[in-house]
Amino acid sequence: MTPIDPLRLQEHVHGHVGWLAAIALVHPAVVLRRTKRKAHWAVGLAVAVATLAGVLGVAMYDDYRDRLRQAMFQRAPAMGYLFERKEHLAFGAILLAWAGALAYLGAFRLDGEARDRLRRAAHWAFVGAALLAVVTAALGTLVGAYKTF
Repeated sequence: MTPIDPLRLQEHVHGHVGWLAAIALVHPAVVLRRTKRKAHWAVGLAVAVATLAGVLGVAMYDDYRDRLRQAMFQRAPAMGYLFERKEHLAFGAILLAWAGALAYLGAFRLDGEARDRLRRAAHWAFVGAALLAVVTAALGTLVGAYKTF
């Protein structure tokens, strides 16, 4: 029986958590369409799962660079570039998720039109985060199907 490579296991967990993050980020994007609706759990969990996916990816980056990157660019440069774009899109998704969460929380300190504007900003930040996360997860799946640890 072949022993399980811890890095390969981490890669799979990262991929699954990435898809969960994409799904989780859709929820606040939907529920925050109404500016009066409270979505503490949806916002908090979506940001937490997206951040966890990012942390897992960063934890694997050195091994990816040392073991896979050069070979991937030599054999299939398009896949290498897709992976590089995936990293950037993932960072954007996490950044927008945090921006949405901060806007959502900041809205509770305000009243009137300013509150509604922050809540709309939170909604659109989560829409952007969800879109970027879905594209990121799809690209990660494509690259992972091509080359893995």
